[in-house]
Amino acid sequence: MDSTLKFQLRLTVSPELASALRADSSGAAHVPLQRILHHHNATVICQYDAFADYVSEAERLGIERYPLYQWTRETIENPEKKAKYLRSFTVYVNGEQIYDKQTADAMETELLALCGESGASGGIESGIERISKFDTNPANSPQPPSR
Repeated sequence: MDSTLKFQLRLTVSPELASALRADSSGAAHVPLQRILHHHNATVICQYDAFADYVSEAERLGIERYPLYQWTRETIENPEKKAKYLRSFTVYVNGEQIYDKQTADAMETELLALCGESGASGGIESGIERISKFDTNPANSPQPPSR
């Protein structure tokens, strides 16, 4: 495998856990998740919030400089897609959204162990429904929509 590839983890979580994570990206509402994130100097960012920030920034600085503006705006305005992306979180490590394979693999293993476990605070069940790993190989990634 190409050693220059970088990786990204994404979590799909329950609506209840999503609300808690949007309020505190350190994972404090889910102690086992928080421990894993802390161990890897990681946080989670809601994909819906990231999309909304992108649209806001584009509108503030000029949409012509943001090639995915229209697609992103349409996505966050679509109720079904909004519901999906409100439950999807990207794991950032050291403030970066892509990182080395060793880090991604270690975190993925630890996170997979949480799927289906009971949460330790507030009665929130594990709430982690799926862990997905993506790489930066363009052949494995969806291509940006055409304008």
